[in-house]
Amino acid sequence: MTSINQIAWDDTVLPFQLDRSGVRGRVARLDGVLDHILTRHDYPPQVAALVAEVALLAALIGPTIKLRWKLSIQVRGNGAIRTLAADYFAPPGEGEPARIRGWASFDAGRLDDDQSGRPPFEQIGEGYFAILIDQGAGNLPYQGITPLAGGSLSACAATYFAQSEQLPSTFTLSYGQSRMAGDAASHWRAGGVMLQTLPAQPAAAGEGGSGEGGLIEAADILQGAESEDWNRANHLLSTVEPIELIGPSVAPTDLLVRLFHEETPRVFDPQRVEFGCSCSADRVRGTLSIYSAKDIAHMTTEAGAVTADCQFCGAHYEFDPESLGFEATLDPEGNPLPEMQEEGRG
Repeated sequence: MTSINQIAWDDTVLPFQLDRSGVRGRVARLDGVLDHILTRHDYPPQVAALVAEVALLAALIGPTIKLRWKLSIQVRGNGAIRTLAADYFAPPGEGEPARIRGWASFDAGRLDDDQSGRPPFEQIGEGYFAILIDQGAGNLPYQGITPLAGGSLSACAATYFAQSEQLPSTFTLSYGQSRMAGDAASHWRAGGVMLQTLPAQPAAAGEGGSGEGGLIEAADILQGAESEDWNRANHLLSTVEPIELIGPSVAPTDLLVRLFHEETPRVFDPQRVEFGCSCSADRVRGTLSIYSAKDIAHMTTEAGAVTADCQFCGAHYEFDPESLGFEATLDPEGNPLPEMQEEGRG
């Protein structure tokens, strides 16, 4: 356990459990991480709000999974906002920070005016919300998809957990720009709380339990979603104020006590997060290795270089076209060169 008085709460995810209710959750605060993500791009306010939301969801969902490498949230739509993406990279070691990045693509000409009052979510249009889990080299990736519905990305995330993981979940998020005393410019901040029912425990042999062999049945899921404990925890969460979520004046531990003091909240060690991108020159070369020399020639600029920019961090790469393409990335026996292998944790 960590002494709560020694924690700097910005850019952290705090796990907790409500012992009376049998509910677990997380409180996330993004400060420098979110500001770094959004200031790398000149997003209109509606787009920035959705990037903040998807990054916050990644921060809340990523630590709930026994993750070895990366969790990705991807949102695709046919509206003015075409793509939203956020990645959560698991900490490489004990006590090290996790990494988060985020990005969006949009058609500026189709965006509503930010004063129109239309919710940003509606500008995504019809599409899907997907969670992808990559456990690294040698492991098959997992993908779960749910249609865009419910009026927010948070509602889509809750639907994903209910349908794909059979775990009733609630997400309450807030984000915005604030200016601290002495700062010349405003900064982005975001905060949120995730609540989730604890998975049913398999019963011991001969004791019966939830379904055959202790498996969860549909009736158990419904009971968990409609139980008095679950409803009470959600009612208490509904009283939260946006400023309490965003901080920094209210610490996450103080927030939990304010909301759930009768539920016996118990906190665990917080997880630090920071901005991080996995792009590199070798990864870009690997991506371009599927193209022929003729294709590479079409990508070459008048200056005689092939260029690429990372959508997440804005890093700019330039390459000699003769070093690119699948002909340039094979050894004499036709095997991929070592540096062209896909990165990932084994």
